[in-house]
Amino acid sequence: MQSNRKLDELRTSRGGVAAHVCRGLYLLPFADHRLFPPRARWEVSGLRTICWLTFMLLILATTGCGSFVAHRMAQAPNTYPQWFGNLARVELAFDQKILTNFPAHFANVGPPSARLHYRIIEPADYQLQISSTNQFKHGRPHSAFNFHASLPGQSNAWTETPHGTVVLLHGYGLAEFAMAPWGLRLAENGWRCVLVDLRGHGKSTGRWLYFGVQEALDLSQLLDTLARDGKLAEPVAAIGESYGAALALRWKAVEPRLTRVVALAPYPVLSNAVLNICHDYADWLPAGLVKSGLRKLPALLDLEPEELDPTWILTRSPVQALFVAGADDKIAPPEDVQQLFAHAAPGSELIVLPHATHEAMPYYFGELTPPMLAWLHGNERELENKTRIRKPD
Repeated sequence: MQSNRKLDELRTSRGGVAAHVCRGLYLLPFADHRLFPPRARWEVSGLRTICWLTFMLLILATTGCGSFVAHRMAQAPNTYPQWFGNLARVELAFDQKILTNFPAHFANVGPPSARLHYRIIEPADYQLQISSTNQFKHGRPHSAFNFHASLPGQSNAWTETPHGTVVLLHGYGLAEFAMAPWGLRLAENGWRCVLVDLRGHGKSTGRWLYFGVQEALDLSQLLDTLARDGKLAEPVAAIGESYGAALALRWKAVEPRLTRVVALAPYPVLSNAVLNICHDYADWLPAGLVKSGLRKLPALLDLEPEELDPTWILTRSPVQALFVAGADDKIAPPEDVQQLFAHAAPGSELIVLPHATHEAMPYYFGELTPPMLAWLHGNERELENKTRIRKPD
């Protein structure tokens, strides 16, 4: 089977602050705007939109604005209304069998309790092909990526003896589908890949997000489940993008079984990432309202403010990782990624991809596949001509 039939069941706009502001002043932290496939947004239902906005404004008028915003930031993204959203800056298209070919599994994690949904992609020859287009829409860059695969895949040299296990971590407001193409690409190269819906995302449960504090423990419990089921091939690595990248760094600091991490566009400070998104996606939104929510967020989650920032984690427990930044990223710009890199353990690497935006950079397969495979295999010397910076061993 080779098809790029676009999916109704994956037709969703899971975005950041701007998308959910448009869904009724729902303020969410990360601009992971990707769509499967494009659909009408503002014109879908103007009357419902007006009613929803009016309802939310009434709530804001009768409650503390900062508390309301903090609750919306921590609310599980998969509980938001999906009938309304912003124009996606990145579109992905692939056949539904890219997901449904691999059985769904669940792992119970917590406390607080949640049920994680995940799939396992075994090493095989999937004949993955990728095409892309880039253009400007409404004055902003817009990218479309099409993925074709042959499923089920034919056994390859690593089907019975994988190199190891790679856990793939999606961005905020997304789900397993966002990392499915990487699952196929890495599986073709011998890695058993685990696609997981993080707490409060996709088909996983969980009322609140903890911005990595609890999610790192969830992932360790997922490893326990994989080991119990005989599906944990060592070594274990993690590849994450944006929110998932920050989580991967945090997870490495507390999980000894995790040996390799690739962090694509991680943010160093949560509040800065949120404000960057507001500026990029909704510059009309009062910054004071967002800052008020950010100040109340730690208390809502029973955390200290610094615990939400990956830089605080790396300062206390430096980890070795491959960092990747996009030169045109306005959410986690190169200088922000360099802040994290400065606190990383010796031997870490930093790559900056020219012209790459926050939303599109994770799908630069041509530029990313060779260095990522080299990193997973521990062949750091192969990266020397591709990196801007390497921390001495």
